[in-house]
Amino acid sequence: MNDVIDDLSWRGLIAQSTDLDDLRKALDAETVTFYCGFDPTAPGLHIGNLVQLLTMRRLQLAGHRPIAIVGGATGLIGDPSGKSAERVLNAPEVVAGWVDRIRGEVSRFLDFTPGPAVATVVSNLDWTGQMTAIEFLRDIGKHFPVNQMLSREVVRGRLESGGLSYTEFSYQILQGNDFLELYQRHGCTLQTGGSDQWGNLVSGVDLIRRVTGETVHAVATPLITKPDGTKYGKTEGEAVWLSQDLMSSYAFYQFWVNRADAEMPALLRVFSFLSRAEIEDLEREIAARPAAREAQRRLAEEMTILVHGEAELRRVQAASEALFGQGELRALDPATLAAAVAEVPHAVIDVQAGGPLPPVVDLMVACGIVPSKSAARRAITEGGAYLNNEKVTAEDAVPDTGDLLDGGFLVLRRGKRTAGAVQVRQR
Repeated sequence: MNDVIDDLSWRGLIAQSTDLDDLRKALDAETVTFYCGFDPTAPGLHIGNLVQLLTMRRLQLAGHRPIAIVGGATGLIGDPSGKSAERVLNAPEVVAGWVDRIRGEVSRFLDFTPGPAVATVVSNLDWTGQMTAIEFLRDIGKHFPVNQMLSREVVRGRLESGGLSYTEFSYQILQGNDFLELYQRHGCTLQTGGSDQWGNLVSGVDLIRRVTGETVHAVATPLITKPDGTKYGKTEGEAVWLSQDLMSSYAFYQFWVNRADAEMPALLRVFSFLSRAEIEDLEREIAARPAAREAQRRLAEEMTILVHGEAELRRVQAASEALFGQGELRALDPATLAAAVAEVPHAVIDVQAGGPLPPVVDLMVACGIVPSKSAARRAITEGGAYLNNEKVTAEDAVPDTGDLLDGGFLVLRRGKRTAGAVQVRQR
């Protein structure tokens, strides 16, 4: 598709917009400068942020100029959108550290090659930090009718559930001012963001109209949810991070591989850069051969290359193959092996230094790939038990220290698909 609005619409990436027809004309007529903001309210970005980053990338590939704001100022406040209670404010030095980190993460997805569509990354602390309280109230706050601010869905919901502080109430003013600043400094006429940000997005549109009389645009993407309506990565400990020190590239790859067939049509449209024809081919493949999981693998490969690079994709694929008997475990580097082990049932056992290791049947039970020793023995006698990808033939088999992989790991498997691991610590 040549029309970026048509492409975004087909991919399900437009939930709300101010005037889509007028925006389409602007995007067709000239290079449009647009922005999206990323607040440092966590130590890194996750796949919810990735929706925005890839939307920016699509617009940039269509010839438009992206500006990414890392919220050095707004990150000190915290957006109340999507929150049922007041945020805990992070220390300024913590936020400053996260700003630097997120600036680097954002930069990986945009093109900084000089030209009309060259990307820019800025911090809104650059202008907000210079503003006095009187300037904020007199020059910006006077353009925000309180009745309009109270009508915002996020504000109304929080007032009904117990209230919110003036600090969070003022967040929409700060975000609106960001749009005004970028309009005046860079000619920015489009803001993108998630649909939970809609009230903040239109605050900026209204502010620019009130201050300058000009019309600008806002587009919101939908929140990406599972078929049951729950958000990805919102359960504690399940966030899908984009930085390898927060989530290994192996775990990131496995996240995409493990998606259910019902999830794939939407995920392919939102996250991949495959063409419409390629995605529709994969959808037919899902229906015809669901066991092949071709769509999951294609998306996992594309996302891992995009976020972590092609070399990391090769490493995680080698680890995945080795874990299930199709590669050499000892060829894996220690970090990749440890990341792979973390994604299967595993246990840690302590043994006396120089002493014997537990029998294989005990190890299979310890890591949870069988429910009992009798089940382990049965797997061995039926030829379906493996230690480090070598078939175990004796019920009383005992590994020795020479079998230990880097990090003291032993990889066990029952059949083709049930893998586990034990880490042996010698005391």
